[in-house]
Amino acid sequence: QVQLEESGGGSVQAGGSLRLSCHASLDTFVCMAWFRRAPGWEREGVASICSGDIIDYTDSVEGRFAISRDYGNRTMYLQMNSLKSEDTAMYFCAATPLHLRGARLASSEYNYWGQGTQVTVSS
Repeated sequence: QVQLEESGGGSVQAGGSLRLSCHASLDTFVCMAWFRRAPGWEREGVASICSGDIIDYTDSVEGRFAISRDYGNRTMYLQMNSLKSEDTAMYFCAATPLHLRGARLASSEYNYWGQGTQVTVSS
């Protein structure tokens, strides 16, 4: 059974940092990504990373967030710095065994999802 397990969420003041982790039960995923959903908003692609370290960020987090993978430990990370109140959301890990040539921040491209971890940023 494929599992993605997120950790690292929590509450932080604006300007602070958090690091999210996503551990995968398999090592067959080519592309992995972080998505988030804030109350009343659509799910949004935040960052993605595909084998060969092909990385994409949504504009609102560029320069503040950094995505990375430890392939040996089957773990993906999201280092979030300079957090803002608008970053408050449930963050989800997603993965696909396919090599995505485009739309790497589109939720429809991902087959497997974690349960989510809450990030709350207070101003």
